[in-house]
Amino acid sequence: MGQHDRMSLFKRTTVGKPGEWFYCLRHQKVEEGPECPAKDRFGPYGTREEAENAMRTAHERNKEWRNDPRWHDDDKQADDNED
Repeated sequence: MGQHDRMSLFKRTTVGKPGEWFYCLRHQKVEEGPECPAKDRFGPYGTREEAENAMRTAHERNKEWRNDPRWHDDDKQADDNED
């Protein structure tokens, strides 16, 4: 990766296109198209309704992952130490 490529990683450009929906974490609202930098949003979503539910979806997924034993490294290390 050249210096130009590395520098472009830190630019605050927006990525997306009209017709795609995002949930902006900074403004805490749904936005259509590339209004805010990707680092500040969830998406893209196919519909406004999906974007409106972004925080609920993230909360539900986080809860599922917390309860999924495949995501618990501590449990795996404990199992590895038993051998």
